[in-house]
Amino acid sequence: MFSHSASSNYSKKREDYLEWPEYFMSVAFLAAQRSKDPSSQVGACIVNTENKIVGVGYNGMPNGCDDDVLPWARTAEDKLDTKYPYVCHAELNAIMNKNSADVKGCTMYVALFPCNECAKLIIQAGIREVVYMSDKYHGNPEMKASRHMFDLAGIKYTKFIPKHRRIVIDFDSINNSRQSPKPQ
Repeated sequence: MFSHSASSNYSKKREDYLEWPEYFMSVAFLAAQRSKDPSSQVGACIVNTENKIVGVGYNGMPNGCDDDVLPWARTAEDKLDTKYPYVCHAELNAIMNKNSADVKGCTMYVALFPCNECAKLIIQAGIREVVYMSDKYHGNPEMKASRHMFDLAGIKYTKFIPKHRRIVIDFDSINNSRQSPKPQ
């Protein structure tokens, strides 16, 4: 039997833990750190109805294509000298990296509102909801097309409002954590 001391700091669960939506958006942001794109790093995290992660991706060049050879520029005289014809978006990579048979009925957490091409993939994959952090390209025709297709397909899209503006990963904290009181 455990002794429960009223003075113990460990008699109750933590209240400052990450709730599921913040956790999943944080995973998307952490995945974005894998991107080699010098101007935009975007991540995506796909979650099933049991709150299990079934896919993670970030923007980058296609598998097998040397990212030291392909361009990373945003602008150039010739569009083929920019990243745009080559880069795979985070949403595509998250769907392709899925670890389950399908992603039907899942929710995608993504840093940026999906473009029209990614919206098509999301719809075709059967994802039911998109939770996004930023819609900074809201007025672009591609984003308008995305919203229109999502509306027609009945896919819910929600702007993520974080409870914490900043989440820090401190690898040293595991060595500094306080020990729970031992059972008596």
